[in-house]
Amino acid sequence: MKARKTLMSLCLLLALPLAAQEKNYVSEVWVADQGNGKYKNPVLYADYSDPDACRVGDDYYMTSSSFNCLPGLQILHSKDLVNWTIIGAAVPYALPPIETPERPEHGNRVWAPAIRHHNGEFYIFWGDPDQGAFMVKAKDPKGPWTEPVLVKPGKGIIDTCPLWDEDGKVYMVHAYAGSRAELKSVITICELNTEATKAITPSRIVFDGHEAHQTCEGPKFYKRNGYYYIFHPAGGVPTGWQVVLRSKNVYGPYEWKTVLAQGNSPVNGPHQGAWVDTPTGEDWFFHFQDVGAYGRLVHLQPMKWVNDWPVIGIDKDGDGCGEPVMTYKKPNVGKTYPICTPQESDEFDGYTLSPQWQWHANINEKWAYYAGDQSIVRLYSYPVVKEYKNLFDVANLLLQKAPAPNFTATMKLTFKPVDKYKGERTGLVVMGMDYAGLILENTDKGLVLSQVSCLKADKGTPEQVNGTVDLTDNTIYLKVKFSSDANKKISKSEGGHDLLVMCDFSYSLDGKKYQPLGKSFQAKEGKWIGVKVGTFCTRPAITTNDGGWADVDWFRITKK
Repeated sequence: MKARKTLMSLCLLLALPLAAQEKNYVSEVWVADQGNGKYKNPVLYADYSDPDACRVGDDYYMTSSSFNCLPGLQILHSKDLVNWTIIGAAVPYALPPIETPERPEHGNRVWAPAIRHHNGEFYIFWGDPDQGAFMVKAKDPKGPWTEPVLVKPGKGIIDTCPLWDEDGKVYMVHAYAGSRAELKSVITICELNTEATKAITPSRIVFDGHEAHQTCEGPKFYKRNGYYYIFHPAGGVPTGWQVVLRSKNVYGPYEWKTVLAQGNSPVNGPHQGAWVDTPTGEDWFFHFQDVGAYGRLVHLQPMKWVNDWPVIGIDKDGDGCGEPVMTYKKPNVGKTYPICTPQESDEFDGYTLSPQWQWHANINEKWAYYAGDQSIVRLYSYPVVKEYKNLFDVANLLLQKAPAPNFTATMKLTFKPVDKYKGERTGLVVMGMDYAGLILENTDKGLVLSQVSCLKADKGTPEQVNGTVDLTDNTIYLKVKFSSDANKKISKSEGGHDLLVMCDFSYSLDGKKYQPLGKSFQAKEGKWIGVKVGTFCTRPAITTNDGGWADVDWFRITKK
């Protein structure tokens, strides 16, 4: 008996490291850590736009713009600035105002957040361009987070970042969205109360970028060696550069310097991000690169201080302005950590939503049943709005970010519509301002699988059917292959930097042999976000006491 107990204990001890390893998801399609002490950019090949990060001890935390997608403000964690995993979201269910029926607010809500740690608590500030500056806080970045607090009401207030000064005062820097405020290209500062819950002074403009740095926005606030620093991008999302302001006085006057630009690198518009340091004393900078359909990808650049000015990237000519690196030695954080990447594939064996998924609006609890014991997620058919034109109007789209330049997304689902109701739909969708997908629909003829596309969906245009198949089995495998080439760009895009991304659809009845259906689709980004891929389940805008559902068995991201 004793020997048996010893053996069981040994087995448990051996299993513990395996369990820990299983938590480290490693992508098949994009891994930044090269395994030889170097990394490649982007460190996150996904649309974590307007990234901000902070270090607490040996841990790094990142968040980014989530716009109208919920859970909002996804939180990523890393130990070495290269390997990241999603650990939760600061706004798990809903953003104010909460309205029914739920409607996507494409491009609105959460813009350019800042994450900070002060006095044992994490804070995230963001700008809602239609309401003002919001804040949430938590003792644990995994949550729970407080309900959003409106710190400073005002139309057009965006890109907010706090600073706790040595004298106990709290400041917030922000920019303005010209589309709402009718003013842009300026940086402003206001003072907050001690609790950082309310602005107690009007905002004062401290920098005007109209002449030298048109479209200056996205400011981040720091203090070092007696200087106040404001890091901000300028020049526009696809084509701009990184500027740093500094002053001995919080309200200026500020002097400026351009510290990062594309130069001879292939990285367009390197700007808007976060300065972090390591426990060993190194400095690093995160920024994004806009590539069009895939959104804004996150890069990591080395950084150093020269005469109290930061130099970001590699400064080949010594002028104080660096250019981005594509590969570099990993940050020295004092230790080596296992390779991991943000989660992608999902077997749906849990009882809550895996953190890579987001809905397209405030979450309705009636949309889904997370049946981990059955290893499925059941999506209930939810009525579309009366004004429905296409899937751009649908809130219950369950989507995730595209994770690599080339990959395949495959899902297995079983559709169980209500026979007497026609028009219930589910399937696989590639979603942006244009979209395409493989759609199952319960029709008068029975189940029909269609490959559809919808160009200018944001303008309300109807779907186009590119191919159909009648089905006798309600279980099906759906696949889409994403293909792009770094050398193939869309010349008509701003700066000519947008990648040409093509999607090809196929289906299978047995999970082995796949048949192509429809035609190739050129992916297009959403409103301020990259293209997303996932599923849905809807029914027409009719009043009923129940509906059908779709059971999604798994969703997998693979190379082929």
